[in-house]
Amino acid sequence: MKSKYILYLAPVAMLAWASCKDNKSAQNAAPAATPVNTVEATLGDALYYDQYQGTVVSLNNVELRAQVSGFITGIFFKEGEVVSKGQALYEIDKRKYQAALIQAQANLSSANANLVKAQKDIDRYNMLLKNDAVARQTVDQANAVYETNKGQVEVAKAAVTSARTDLSYATITAPVTGRIGISQVRLGSQVGAGTTLLNNVSSENPMGVDFVVNEQEINRFYDLQRKSTDSTFRLQLPDATIYNRIGKILAIDRGVNNQTGSIKVRLQFANDKNILKDGMSAALKVLNDRSGNRVIIPYKSVTEQMGEFFVFVVKDSTFNKGGVSKRDTIALQRKVTLGPRLTDKVVIMNGINSGDMVITEGFQRLRDSGKVAIGVAPMAPVKK
Repeated sequence: MKSKYILYLAPVAMLAWASCKDNKSAQNAAPAATPVNTVEATLGDALYYDQYQGTVVSLNNVELRAQVSGFITGIFFKEGEVVSKGQALYEIDKRKYQAALIQAQANLSSANANLVKAQKDIDRYNMLLKNDAVARQTVDQANAVYETNKGQVEVAKAAVTSARTDLSYATITAPVTGRIGISQVRLGSQVGAGTTLLNNVSSENPMGVDFVVNEQEINRFYDLQRKSTDSTFRLQLPDATIYNRIGKILAIDRGVNNQTGSIKVRLQFANDKNILKDGMSAALKVLNDRSGNRVIIPYKSVTEQMGEFFVFVVKDSTFNKGGVSKRDTIALQRKVTLGPRLTDKVVIMNGINSGDMVITEGFQRLRDSGKVAIGVAPMAPVKK
């Protein structure tokens, strides 16, 4: 029985010893290299833009208001059409203004007649005065009457001018060439002097785009006003298309809004095809000062940890083993500062250099200084 037990336990001991040997060999074996794909970081012409919310405005927007009271008797335009400067748009009942002009002209004629009579009286009395045929007082009175009538003529002339102006106000004309809106009054509507809004006329070419910037950026925009180029300002329309006209700074407001710490800037864009409309919202893109020749890598190479961004780059590492020099390829984690996105790529402001081999696939399980095998990693889904 004793030998039987010995024969039974011996294989078990041998198996345990073999298992320990295999575990020790596995522990001494070098970790397998992680398969990765790489791409070279390159220098590229990186043009990128800062975005601001803008509003399209007409550079000449005029409210049409009646300057005299009365009823609308004529409307001479089609709503929404382009009208020319001086074109008749509305007519207010003219009859009382025509009558007032006729009365003022008649008063002027009467005043002129009285002035002529007063002049003749002066001439006659002066002749009589030479012959001592009239008292000096009578001559003085005639001169006073003449001066009074002369003043009355001027008053009558002013009344004629006022009446003629009121009559002209009865016809409202376009103050500028531009597009007219929907009429706020109809035929027969009663309007008041200076109170009733009839319509708006807006010039359309060129158009302005207003936006606000922080007070810290004022000097930047003054510089852009002096030396902006064709690519400085780009306008993105509500349908996400880029407007194909060049913009330039027309004006920077006189002061900073002390409530918001911002200042208004106005750009000017040509609008020969009537694409821009007054009041339209648009995204204004302003060329960033740091645009230029920058390091560019695929965006999918970037990982984020606690609000910081990192990229793995590969590097050959030489080590000595058993007196033999060997070389491994390892991955080094680099902290980077990101610039703007360029579709599927991203600008790197600092952290890696042009020529560095950046890992694009297979970095999910990597640690800093981990071994990698290049060119065999499966494709990862593209980051959006």
